[in-house]
Amino acid sequence: MNLRILPAIGDPDTARATSTLLSQLPGAEPAVPVADSTALLGTLAASGADELPEVVLVHDRVGPLPALELVREVALRFPTVGVVLLCADHGPALYSAAMDAGARGVIGLPLSYEELAPRIQSAAAWATGVRRHLGAAEETYAGGTVVTVSGAKGGVGATVTAVQLALAARASGKSVALADMDLQTGDVASYLDVRFRRSIADLAEINDVSARVLADAMFTHGSGIALLLSPAEGEQGEAVTDRAARQVVTALRARFDVVLIDCGSQLSGASAVAVEMADTALLVTTPDVVAVRATKRTVRLWDRLQVRKPQDTCVVVNRYSRHTEIQPALIERITGTRAARSTVPAAFKELQAVVDSGRMHELDSRSTVKQALWSLAAELGIAGGQGHGGPTAPERTAHRLGRRAERRALGRGTDNAATGGGS
Repeated sequence: MNLRILPAIGDPDTARATSTLLSQLPGAEPAVPVADSTALLGTLAASGADELPEVVLVHDRVGPLPALELVREVALRFPTVGVVLLCADHGPALYSAAMDAGARGVIGLPLSYEELAPRIQSAAAWATGVRRHLGAAEETYAGGTVVTVSGAKGGVGATVTAVQLALAARASGKSVALADMDLQTGDVASYLDVRFRRSIADLAEINDVSARVLADAMFTHGSGIALLLSPAEGEQGEAVTDRAARQVVTALRARFDVVLIDCGSQLSGASAVAVEMADTALLVTTPDVVAVRATKRTVRLWDRLQVRKPQDTCVVVNRYSRHTEIQPALIERITGTRAARSTVPAAFKELQAVVDSGRMHELDSRSTVKQALWSLAAELGIAGGQGHGGPTAPERTAHRLGRRAERRALGRGTDNAATGGGS
């Protein structure tokens, strides 16, 4: 039997030593070690049913996600993968904490073949047995898709983007959660005219966020979207710690097909965790110098804190016009990110009525802003391309060109009739 092993080790020396020992295991197929938690989760999420490793090794110095939290995340999202923790301090307390997190074994550092081999083989045998029992269908499940929406600065349209993406995903028939992690200045409730006494702060002190606890804290909107709102009093947002945010995002991912998280423009511990855990991190900006500078500043901040790499960040350009001097390609080069193909036009008049009334879900399907944001949802893979019920951008362009050609033809026919031309 081939034994696939994926190490997640932050220290280069430990990575080399581990790879050398793993290559000596009979039938072992050790993968190239990944250096951080983001790369590990991304690799596992991209693996199909026949590609998931039997064993994942987690080094206690891997970052940015703490090792025990990473063990818990892998065990929850990929329940047929055996996780083994590598740590220098492997006393009874840490062993108990690792078992509680879902690890199948603990190996002390420095490594020895005598200790490594039986732990790996035991975890692999457990994973093989679980897969045989559950079947292949369970192996591929990695939870729902998490998309975070952050603003380069205040007022660039992050909340409108998050709300419309959630509506687009829901219109495609998927179960959707919209969480407001702009903990002090969140406006999701205002845009959807919702008053609900519970918020994400009510989940902060709960160690096990079960389905029932999560449902009690969420409000089901008339559009079908499940809302997890920010606290009405901003100071309560301080109770939402990094650990609480991680538990909430994990619980939402396990219970919804699509999870949209509005992170606002201020980076807190909770929003940093959400951006780090997200499958897709959107950064909304506008095509002006101040906003682009703010975008670059935010991207560099995420990179320094090991929250998100620039190349893994998607920039959405709002209030776009073909005549603006700053185009998406230029923003890509300045920030080192990638720009979404779908841009949002500058058409606030279409939004003003629904924004003032708090009825963002009633935005007309003919709105160019709605069509652009729903096209963005299709580009991200969280909604169908025609969910908005209106024409796509290429179809609108073809329609306009066709109308222009028709008018020119009619004009030529009128001129010929007036001058006696023709047959």
